[in-house]
Amino acid sequence: MTPDLAQRFSLTGKVALVTGASGTLGARFAETLAGAGAAVVLAARRTEAMEPLRARLVTAGARAMVVSLDVTDPAAVTAAFGAAEAELGPVDILVNNSGIAEPGAALEQSEAVWARIFAVNLDGARRMALEAARRMVARGQGGAVINVASILGLRQGAGVSAYATTKAALIQMTRQHALEWARHGIRVNALAPGYIETDLNRAYFSGPHGQAMIKRIPQRRLGAPQDLDGPLLLLASDAGGFMTGSVLVADGGHLSSPL
Repeated sequence: MTPDLAQRFSLTGKVALVTGASGTLGARFAETLAGAGAAVVLAARRTEAMEPLRARLVTAGARAMVVSLDVTDPAAVTAAFGAAEAELGPVDILVNNSGIAEPGAALEQSEAVWARIFAVNLDGARRMALEAARRMVARGQGGAVINVASILGLRQGAGVSAYATTKAALIQMTRQHALEWARHGIRVNALAPGYIETDLNRAYFSGPHGQAMIKRIPQRRLGAPQDLDGPLLLLASDAGGFMTGSVLVADGGHLSSPL
């Protein structure tokens, strides 16, 4: 990599806030951003679960902090940004990674479950993006918002009606925000992973149903968290400076396969 290209991917001097940082993907996103030079705010409801990660990042030479965050609570969102600014500086990069999924057939899913999934996956992401954008506009230096969507926002899947609908809406919200905020130097893009192996789904994918699903992926494998490193850094850094309103898919070709 040439020095100029390396500089374009560098996040030195930037502050990144990652929601859902207590989970496998959120933790990987934080490590990747810190490895590129960013100071990292680890945000989630379970603060104790993020302390080991914070300690590892600090030991490796990064600046990192933990904040308690429930994206469904407007006061908690404001407080998280305030704490980040007080300790590390204004947030330049937001990774909207918080999300929940409660599988179930559409006809059997309760109003409460539907509302709960929307409250986190869509309303929470919107709340975080708006708070970040307001502060970026006031500062006048722009920034990057990365909404973690899914290929299920671009196709269908059995038993995931609410989840898939939130991810489709998140993709459209990404494009709307990109259009409105481009003049402020704020880039808004979506990262749409396919099926990524995590601690939560490893047992399922090792079983017969999971194995059958893997066979429908053209690369015949699940993604690993590190498969998202490159797409994330592209969207977060100056290397992706001409990208806004984009949906970057990393799915092993899954979208090209039959339903």
